[in-house]
Amino acid sequence: MVGILSGSASDKPVVDKITSVLDELGIKWEYSVMSAHRTPNKVGRYSKEAEGKGLQVLIGVAGLSAALPGCIAANTTLPVIGVPCDGGVLGGADALYSVAQMPPGIPVAAVGINNGKNAGYLAASILSILHPEIKEKLKAYRKSLGDE
Repeated sequence: MVGILSGSASDKPVVDKITSVLDELGIKWEYSVMSAHRTPNKVGRYSKEAEGKGLQVLIGVAGLSAALPGCIAANTTLPVIGVPCDGGVLGGADALYSVAQMPPGIPVAAVGINNGKNAGYLAASILSILHPEIKEKLKAYRKSLGDE
């Protein structure tokens, strides 16, 4: 249900945070490394074909210029979540601005720097609109937060 792309294999620790949430909620996912700068045609092709493969939400994980989430969004109408990473001298602020400052008409939802968990939960929230079993798991999770 969820396609996850990262711009570099070095982003894998953030991807692992996403997949742990999706696994916990029983949501199927796939993951690939693709760069908006080094393999833009591959990213475009993946994004255009995602819906036909049954994917319903896409997540782009990237640092520095963090062009990947925008590149994904430019090629699909599926919801796209951007996860900025803390690579580089600006500690991820550059990536956060890149993800959050998309031009009108090509939106990308942004979560906090390295916040893969929130990307997973946001993807689950989006999916819960059409999947009541995910909604119930999210409700139970949220209740457990209050119980702590």
